[in-house]
Amino acid sequence: MGTQDQPRQLLSVNLRGAMLVAGAALPVLDDGGSIVFVSSVAGIKPGSRFPAYDSSKVAIGGLMRHVALEVERRRIRVNVVAPGLMDTSLGRIASVGRPSRARTPVPLGRQGTGWETAYAALFLLSGEAAYITGQTLVVDGGLTSLR
Repeated sequence: MGTQDQPRQLLSVNLRGAMLVAGAALPVLDDGGSIVFVSSVAGIKPGSRFPAYDSSKVAIGGLMRHVALEVERRRIRVNVVAPGLMDTSLGRIASVGRPSRARTPVPLGRQGTGWETAYAALFLLSGEAAYITGQTLVVDGGLTSLR
């Protein structure tokens, strides 16, 4: 794959994929349901060193706001969970390519887990978040707000 194809593929997976899933889900989603898109703190603050990745994650926020506006009459809540540095298999691969990633000073002293991101998404999908829509829940150990 050529370097010109990489940004196109990345945008297709990260943004177009989210758009297609939302488009397929909305006609069958019950009124009062919920959608949670997965973005990244790279959509809030630059840092990945991959402009297409950061741009795709910024666009997820725009998509979330648009979808939330479109379905507000159906009381469908639409939010984003934005993980930061995560100690996952993909995160470890990213750290090999950019060793400084593993040394990033996260205020809570460690990288997050996939479970911590999942729990945030589950909260946004649950009835406990019944009055939350159009928001981004950042799961990053304080990285974007304190560093």
